[in-house]
Amino acid sequence: MSILVNKYSKVIVQGITGSEGQFHAEQMLDYGTNIVAGVTPGKGGQKTLDDRVTVFNSVVEAVESTNADTSIIFVPPSFAAEAVIEASFSGIKVVVCITEGIPVHDMVKVKRVVNQNGTRMIGPNCPGIITVNECKLGIMPGFICEKGNIGVISKSGTLTYEAIDQCVNAGLGQTTAIGIGGDPIIGTTMRDCLELFEADTDTEGLVIIGEIGGQMEIEAAHWAKDNMTKPIIGFIAGKTAPPGRRMGHAGAIVSGGDDTADAKIRILKECGIHVADSVADIGSLMKAAMESN
Repeated sequence: MSILVNKYSKVIVQGITGSEGQFHAEQMLDYGTNIVAGVTPGKGGQKTLDDRVTVFNSVVEAVESTNADTSIIFVPPSFAAEAVIEASFSGIKVVVCITEGIPVHDMVKVKRVVNQNGTRMIGPNCPGIITVNECKLGIMPGFICEKGNIGVISKSGTLTYEAIDQCVNAGLGQTTAIGIGGDPIIGTTMRDCLELFEADTDTEGLVIIGEIGGQMEIEAAHWAKDNMTKPIIGFIAGKTAPPGRRMGHAGAIVSGGDDTADAKIRILKECGIHVADSVADIGSLMKAAMESN
């Protein structure tokens, strides 16, 4: 099994005729993702990617023609919020937004709409999601993954890839890996993902990659303590960041409270999560946890 996407997901690519959309849509197609349509206003009726994908003017047209249920968005920041909202009102169930730099006030509106419509949004400012050997949505390098029973949740794109690689090197493959994004307002939280993975019978262990700033990791840890039956390996990036410093992501701003790396590490451990001191330790810790579980 998997969470959120699989080989049966019917995917549309919003912004498919742009350079980013073209490049990554081709990579996704080659991985085996079931892309049924593309959307670019004003270019409806065209074919793209060696005539493999039909382009529509709007999401609603694409959905009516293909019964698409999933969308990935490669649209510039000034238009990305409206692209998500369009997908949500068109009946799309899962929306992945790769775009970085969407204004916070736009995301407030997006968050309200997707919640009202029951749309599952991943991102923005994220690498996407991959269910190994079935569906790749985003910019993750599919070739580093191997099918297995470990779920991966991460705020950081590059650390997602490193965690996957460490697990594979330890002989542990993945069910689904999801990059949730590092912006202050995102669609799917770490706790949301834990709930989904806990319900997935094929996922037997989890890796969570967090960072300084915010309360998301703490909320996830407290939920996991009371609800998770599967071992979790955690890692918190930004241990050397001083208070008030933003490190990389817009959401990674430390105020000096329990959003520091040391505070989060302490709370994760108190909640029964094994915390790696280094990214390089993730694979070995996950393997040991699986063997002892």
